[in-house]
Amino acid sequence: MEKSWIQLPSPDLLETQRLADEHGLELITANLLFKRGCRTKKNIDDFFRPDLSQLHDPFLMKDMDMACNRLQLALDNGESILLYGDYDVDGTTAVSLMFGFLKGRGAICDYYIPDRYTEGYGFSSAAVHWAKAKGFSLIITLDCGIKDGPRIEEAKAMGIDVVVCDHHEPSEIPKAVAVLDPKRPDCSYPFDGLSGCGVGFKLLQALCIRCGYPIKELYQYLDLLAISIGADIVPIVDENRIFTYWGLRLLNKRRKPGIDALLKCARFEKSAINISDVVFTLAPRINAAGRIFNGRQAVALLSAEGEIGVEEISTQMESNNEERRRLDKLITREAVEMALYSTRDFSTIVQKDDWHKGVIGIVASRLVETYYKPAIVLTLQDGKLSGSARSIPGVDLYKALGKCENYLLQYGGHTMAAGLSMLPQNFDAFSLQFEKVVAEMVQHVKPTPVFEYEEEITMNMLNHKFFSELESMAPFGPGNMNPVFRMKCAKDGGNSKQVGAEGSHLRLHLKDVDTEISLFGIAFGFGHLYSEISAGNTFELLFTFEKNTFKGRTNWEFHVKDIRME
Repeated sequence: MEKSWIQLPSPDLLETQRLADEHGLELITANLLFKRGCRTKKNIDDFFRPDLSQLHDPFLMKDMDMACNRLQLALDNGESILLYGDYDVDGTTAVSLMFGFLKGRGAICDYYIPDRYTEGYGFSSAAVHWAKAKGFSLIITLDCGIKDGPRIEEAKAMGIDVVVCDHHEPSEIPKAVAVLDPKRPDCSYPFDGLSGCGVGFKLLQALCIRCGYPIKELYQYLDLLAISIGADIVPIVDENRIFTYWGLRLLNKRRKPGIDALLKCARFEKSAINISDVVFTLAPRINAAGRIFNGRQAVALLSAEGEIGVEEISTQMESNNEERRRLDKLITREAVEMALYSTRDFSTIVQKDDWHKGVIGIVASRLVETYYKPAIVLTLQDGKLSGSARSIPGVDLYKALGKCENYLLQYGGHTMAAGLSMLPQNFDAFSLQFEKVVAEMVQHVKPTPVFEYEEEITMNMLNHKFFSELESMAPFGPGNMNPVFRMKCAKDGGNSKQVGAEGSHLRLHLKDVDTEISLFGIAFGFGHLYSEISAGNTFELLFTFEKNTFKGRTNWEFHVKDIRME
């Protein structure tokens, strides 16, 4: 597949040279900071050292007064509170955070995570009836609820109040006691990029302010909030940068028993956790609970206060993740083969009745990686086709599905990821309409993968100061991506080799003859270039830097995005 390399616009050299000189920065670091809006000493200080005092006033969020009042009333009156969360990482961390905090304040509360297969996504009718039978008078939804007006009305008819904490795009505002969602059109909260867990955090922040609770009691759950931000791929800017920065510090200073047990099962041996470890080690295992078993398992682990039981639960979750990986591999192989024979130019839509619903979102992502088109993967359950969609830049999934809603029973999500369901008889008509909508969005031109990079770099620009400044720019993520660099005229340093199954990957060694600087890195999927590279041919590459600390030794390595032989 043809791939384009595009350098992001560089700021004025005089401006960045001034920034570098005034603040004692490497010029390349000044360039990177300038692009991220850091133009003054205060900008740079705030960026390098995010502070919790910079968090926004939670009462700026629409309905926060009403939500806080209702929660305070429930606490004062000893009411039973039910915390209802989605079964993914964002939902389960949100429930774990709020459950731990409220229990610490003596609240009478419990949690409910819907079954992915019998109840599906969102606030379920089964949960409402369960809450009524158990005597709950207040339900707080976390990472869901904004599209569940009928269930909220059902709860209201049974005498149960509902407070919604969500971050998804609303089609209309449900008639709950309070609806907290920074994406509400009538909400003027300064930052609309919060995770669902983040919205729950803001409610508790407001409660601390209103009731005079020590805010440090809430800050001990920032690790869970950081996990939700990394897993849900929300922008790591503004409040999310502050949350993630301090949450990672907490993860590396004092891990909760459940998180520590989960990392041990994953054979995680690095001395420090970064955001990539959250995304690729913790998140899949937490998600696997809801995909293979039930999300309650994840909440039980994340909210455990001691060592009792955590080893057993974490072992079960590791087993769930192994099963998830097996299913992922099997279904991806089938889906890729199906898509190979598709006649659609602008989208990939596949379905099979017996695919496991818990992994089809992952499979949709694999299809996007393979064919670089928006992908929808569906399976049959209870007489309905339901599944997940993933997208590419330039195609807003939520809007695209909205233009096909006459064929759908339900849909929801974000620009890049969504869920949907339909009757089987609507599959063909929906597929035609979705293909048409996507084609119009990309102006009938087949998109090709684009690799964007920030700066060209040479070996002699690499020194301790540069790496120290680069490290201070973390945590990385949407809105502050780990910088991608381009290096020309690279050459094998003599120790490159093929690794992985059938030598499909490269362990690259680069060495600068003049400075004797050596760099090691990994290039997944480029094993086929080994003979050309080891023969001494020059090449250019796009890569990011990653810090790896293992058994007390720290090294900087590069992770290759793409390679071109020169």
